[in-house]
Amino acid sequence: MSDESGERADRDGNARSGESNGETETTGTNGNENGNGNGNENDTSGTDDEPPIRNERDDRGDRNVYGTELQPCSTDPMTGYLRDGCCRRVESDRGRHEICAVMTAEFLEFSRAQGNDLVSSKPEFDFPGLEPGDRWCLCLGRWIEAEEAGCAPPVVLEATHEAVLRDVEPDLLREYEYEPGDNDELE
Repeated sequence: MSDESGERADRDGNARSGESNGETETTGTNGNENGNGNGNENDTSGTDDEPPIRNERDDRGDRNVYGTELQPCSTDPMTGYLRDGCCRRVESDRGRHEICAVMTAEFLEFSRAQGNDLVSSKPEFDFPGLEPGDRWCLCLGRWIEAEEAGCAPPVVLEATHEAVLRDVEPDLLREYEYEPGDNDELE
């Protein structure tokens, strides 16, 4: 389990070595971890209503919301559940850090108010703290909460995993598409 800063817990949900496990977890809309509805973690068939989610052992490359190769979100600061710079769909990531967002002051304040301080550095977790303009793989549930509250940050669609399309309509994502040069809105 992990919050946006990358803090993790063991299989039983217990925080390790003083780590926080305060982020609300999300699973597939039907309650199982892989979200495909049939309980078979290797089934990638999906349905007409939801695209398939590949498991960690799938040999196909990760895809973005356009169906093309997933692009890195950020390596400075290093982001992603796997801390590889990408917002990948990883079965063990119950927080679903699959949406690449460009931080805004308004969103960072919103997240702090929700109990997840993304501004303060946490060196013990290799988390530098974020500032407006940084790209970060957000928990999908937190982005949806922010959108409902009117403060969702812009989204880098080429670096956002296709699995978010199960929960967010493509048209809504396009409304939040980050365009280089949008820096005036970040402060």
